[in-house]
Amino acid sequence: MSTSLFRVSESAGRRLVARAALEGTSSTALLDRLIREGVDQLEHPGIVFRGPIHDRRAALAAGPDVWEVVARLLELDGPVEHRIAVLSWQSDLQSRKIRTALAYARDYGMEIGARIGRNRQAAEAIQRGEPI
Repeated sequence: MSTSLFRVSESAGRRLVARAALEGTSSTALLDRLIREGVDQLEHPGIVFRGPIHDRRAALAAGPDVWEVVARLLELDGPVEHRIAVLSWQSDLQSRKIRTALAYARDYGMEIGARIGRNRQAAEAIQRGEPI
């Protein structure tokens, strides 16, 4: 889709160009990221995005990354509601926040699963004494 379909104010355009230059990326790439992340945040209240440009990840506002919540839930046994209760008790994360992370993960399971896999591979490499 061409961004020529959109018009932004002069002020917004200047801010976009300045921020893109600060991040070392193009205005188009920054605008694309802001739209995707903004829409995701609207669709999943309580989710924010953090990390450098090359490694953006979904996280709970004032909480851990979504992949961390999901990975921990996968390590627990029992029905989902039981695992949510256990994780909430163990981590002091409210069950509502855990469900927010799960809702995001349901929509972006491939992304979350890939991050969990990369993290596990890195942890295993460290245990074997290999550089990551």
